[in-house]
Amino acid sequence: MVKVNSFLPSIVSRSQPSNFMNFLTPLIAILLTLISGSIIFSVLGYDPVYSLYTFFISPISSLYGFSELLVKATPLALIAIGLSYCFKNNIYNIGAEGQLTMGAIFGGGVAIFFHDTNTFWLLPLMIIAGAIGGALWALIPAILKTKFNTNEILTSLMLVYIAIYILDYLVVGPWKDPNGFSYPKSRPFSDSGRMPKFNDSYRIHFGLILTLFLIFISWFVFSKTIFGFQLKVSGFSARAAKYAGYNQKGLIISAFLICGAFAGIAGLGEVSGPIGLLYRDISPNYGFTAIIVAFLGRLHPIGIIFSSLIIALTYLGAEDAQLFLQIPSAVGFIFQGLVLFYLLGAELLINYKIKFDTNK
Repeated sequence: MVKVNSFLPSIVSRSQPSNFMNFLTPLIAILLTLISGSIIFSVLGYDPVYSLYTFFISPISSLYGFSELLVKATPLALIAIGLSYCFKNNIYNIGAEGQLTMGAIFGGGVAIFFHDTNTFWLLPLMIIAGAIGGALWALIPAILKTKFNTNEILTSLMLVYIAIYILDYLVVGPWKDPNGFSYPKSRPFSDSGRMPKFNDSYRIHFGLILTLFLIFISWFVFSKTIFGFQLKVSGFSARAAKYAGYNQKGLIISAFLICGAFAGIAGLGEVSGPIGLLYRDISPNYGFTAIIVAFLGRLHPIGIIFSSLIIALTYLGAEDAQLFLQIPSAVGFIFQGLVLFYLLGAELLINYKIKFDTNK
């Protein structure tokens, strides 16, 4: 029998990955994304320098533009810091978009029920309801994971579409605005059910302060508490966590609950902040985009703040590119995909090396 030589390379784990290169990974991914973006714009027949300026600089060249950047970054950062609880535990919750939607439904439902009420306790009640809604929706894949060992990626992802259809049913059915001319939306929230703005000229609201507070709390949990240490150990080695006596099922459920609560608050922040009511498209895929934010920020609270600003800029840049360059706004998703592609690729090469066996 003749043995056929294989020229396919093999991937070998590095004995000691470079911490310095691991730190530079997000910067490398961003740089390669800018280079790829320049090539894409050139192929399409646009001046790459002007196109990149329009995409990344023009949207934040004014105070209003920078305020819009913070509005977009707020839900991304809040969801991403929640996802970091799961990702640090090596649990891949992909359903943050559904948890965001359920948080908006629960919190928005409180505002609709008390639509003719103006009182100080309405907004706090909505925030609590939003957190509960997101947490309960995240609890479903957590229970399925711990009780039946199901794949949390599939279950959490499928629940996204269920949540979206529930919202769709509510805004075209029982919660439809009676004065909305049959448009699929709820009645507007009362003033006491809206996130207070910092300035009437801008859309920045109290959700930004709440997000920064929760990010600080998460930093404290990750770096100063036993629970944060257990999450890291369990994610690094489930066997080591088991031998240490950690309650792994409890860690999984806790991570899901926290992640769902944060996503639910983000959803409530959207409908009680910039939107002011419920309707079908309350989120431009913030729950999925926050996954990129979490990994680009290396699951670190400070890193997530900066990465949320960068990814939020792709939303604003896509709008300006459509307006001034006549390019479809979907180009923003291309840039987000490029960032994730190069981020994962760089991380692969940092932890593994490609080996060609010339003796085959």
